[in-house]
Amino acid sequence: MPQVPQTFFDALAVRTWCGLALAALGRAREEIDAINVYPVADGDTGTNLYLTMESAAAAVEAVFAGHETGAAPGSPAARQPTLAEAARAMAHGALIGARGNSGTILAQLLRGMAQVLADDSEAAHTDGQGLRLALRHAADSAREAVAHPVEGTVLTVASAAADAVVAAEGDCGTVARAAYEGAGTALLATPGQLAALARAGVVDAGGRGLVAVLAALVETFTGEAPRAHVYAAPVASPDLAAPHARVAGTGPGDDGADVVGDAEGVGPEVCADDRPGTGGPAFEVIYLLEADDEAVARLRGRLDGLGDSLVVVGGDGLWNVHVHVDDAGAAVEAGVEAGRPYRIRITHFGAEDAHVAGGAARQPRERAQRAVVAVVPGEGLAGLYTEAGATTVLARPGEPPASGELVEAVRRAHAREVVLLPNDADLRHTAAAAAEQARAEGVRVALIPTRSAVQGIAALAVHEPGRRFDEDVVSMTSAAGATRYAEVVIAERQSWTMAGICQAGDVLGLIDGDVAVIGDDVTATATRVVDRMLAAGGEMVTLVLGDEAPTDIADHVETRLRESHLGVDTVVYRGGHQGTLLLIGVE
Repeated sequence: MPQVPQTFFDALAVRTWCGLALAALGRAREEIDAINVYPVADGDTGTNLYLTMESAAAAVEAVFAGHETGAAPGSPAARQPTLAEAARAMAHGALIGARGNSGTILAQLLRGMAQVLADDSEAAHTDGQGLRLALRHAADSAREAVAHPVEGTVLTVASAAADAVVAAEGDCGTVARAAYEGAGTALLATPGQLAALARAGVVDAGGRGLVAVLAALVETFTGEAPRAHVYAAPVASPDLAAPHARVAGTGPGDDGADVVGDAEGVGPEVCADDRPGTGGPAFEVIYLLEADDEAVARLRGRLDGLGDSLVVVGGDGLWNVHVHVDDAGAAVEAGVEAGRPYRIRITHFGAEDAHVAGGAARQPRERAQRAVVAVVPGEGLAGLYTEAGATTVLARPGEPPASGELVEAVRRAHAREVVLLPNDADLRHTAAAAAEQARAEGVRVALIPTRSAVQGIAALAVHEPGRRFDEDVVSMTSAAGATRYAEVVIAERQSWTMAGICQAGDVLGLIDGDVAVIGDDVTATATRVVDRMLAAGGEMVTLVLGDEAPTDIADHVETRLRESHLGVDTVVYRGGHQGTLLLIGVE
């Protein structure tokens, strides 16, 4: 759906951009991972960019939520944050959430932009000239943060974007489009600048991610996705290019290769925990560091002598340090001498990745063989899933979980194999990023992109831990895909729908995500929805009642089924405060 364009770069534009950029990186995540060959072919650039942007977007949302506390959103009492506040939040969120080499550089790019956008703390917005300056400062500061800049990388693409806007006279939309076009042209040239890319027949993965972020910037200011570039790098050798050769499109409309299901069914994404070996340093070390500028300058020199891919970003006493080394302990010790390192993350580039937090190794308890991790929309369903043996993540109304919460749930499950059930179409990219992160920690993960908790119930019902992993995943996938889902909700505003125009307060029946019924009575609407779903056949109806559903709605639906649909069984669950009046599943 086209976005409402932002005329100036204000706090709302920062918020919109972060959301669109996160969605764009989610769509392109798997594609970017697949073309990741430099500096280490560990296949995680897209995931790292997504996780970094997710942290930035969450920080901006927190600032807006803080200003709306105690007042209805949109009311006169609800004050919007300033541009400076939103920009600083974006930069801080990216800094503390930065992952990998690419994510760390993206964090510095966002920080460089924020330094310009927040220069006047009282300004409500900036214009095209301000955006030009922000893009220039972003590219320059990112290059300064890298110990040994290499051309043909995201740094080259960022510099090209900044160069392209010098002659772009006009509003923010004009400037953003020039930056996007300049970055896209530069990305096409990266295989000619970096031998590793030419051998693999790909463009730079980090640069590809930045182009997706700039496409989101264009959409923020124009309301439309820009024309999608197609990147086809020359393939030097079929043998060399085979693992990575891709044709990559970009822009908010590009789904890349992250297709894990279709509108009719559900398809699994299964991946083992293998990682390619490398010929460079054995470890990636990342940590946040509280230290002053002088100490960080000394730290840069010491880390530069220990390894490569050194990137140190941040300022004002807080830094994000990234380096590839053979002696991980020495890299951490250098941080201790400089200040206070924390959130220490050490990744081995070999087949068995090791992740150490806090600098101290712990003896792990014995892992279970297999577990199910599921996102559930209400306390009642959380209890049901837990009783069935699943590890749950509660998604409260209006508060979807971040990928970090899903990764933590996978860690709590403490199993060698995990089946992940997001139970929400909007969590597809979040769950995919979490699955990739868990795989990097040595867990074999299968993501079944369930779109509703009732599909998750069907999958969990056929789960058998004693089966081979792939067989269990196929069985659970088939059960979820054979379950149509619906929900009954109250319309919040007037809107165009597939079933016509609805008014605020109308009762809506959504089948497989689309509005199919508009009514004025909850029970009658629910009955019509069930009738429509059973017109295509079905043997079992699952009803999950929210706290605000009429107390007799289940009785009415069951009576209707006995009268009109002989042989159809019904099961009823209490979902608690789940954000919808009623969830319906038909198998």
